[in-house]
Amino acid sequence: SGIDHARFRPMPKTEARAAVGARHGLDRPYLAFVSRLEHPAKNHLRLIEAFAGYKAAHPGPLQLVLAGADWNGAAVIRAAAAASPAAADIRLTGFFPPEDLPALYSGCELMVYPSLFEGFGFPILEAMACGAPVICSGTTSMAEIAGDVAVTFDPESVPAIAAALAAALAQAGLAPRRLAG
Repeated sequence: SGIDHARFRPMPKTEARAAVGARHGLDRPYLAFVSRLEHPAKNHLRLIEAFAGYKAAHPGPLQLVLAGADWNGAAVIRAAAAASPAAADIRLTGFFPPEDLPALYSGCELMVYPSLFEGFGFPILEAMACGAPVICSGTTSMAEIAGDVAVTFDPESVPAIAAALAAALAQAGLAPRRLAG
């Protein structure tokens, strides 16, 4: 698969959370999306909207972490995050150091990958290798990469993204998906 399993491997969740907390200030449960901030291709706006809907129905400490450097259209994504009803719970980290990715994945509640198109989609495999449960677009290569391990959704449908978030987060402990990855 091209994944370096010496690097991308599960860490204990408490250890991973302590690492990302100390280095990146992530001190609450979070969803992770690792991708450059590129609009519209990476589909951040629909994810932001789906997350806001989830938070409205399920208040709590959960955050959405958008880990990635600015790219084409980043200003649109930043504006949408700032204007979101869930703005206080959306973290844009900017460039995320590659050496910290295993801890980010291992510590997340869920890795979400809503991209509209991917030639491959390495973050899906990286997250699974780190034991993160994954939900992703069911289009292009992503559905094939995810197989029957990840929950897939229609990336053009905010309700479908929100439903996948809610269903995956409602699973008791998500342990089976972590092990399957």
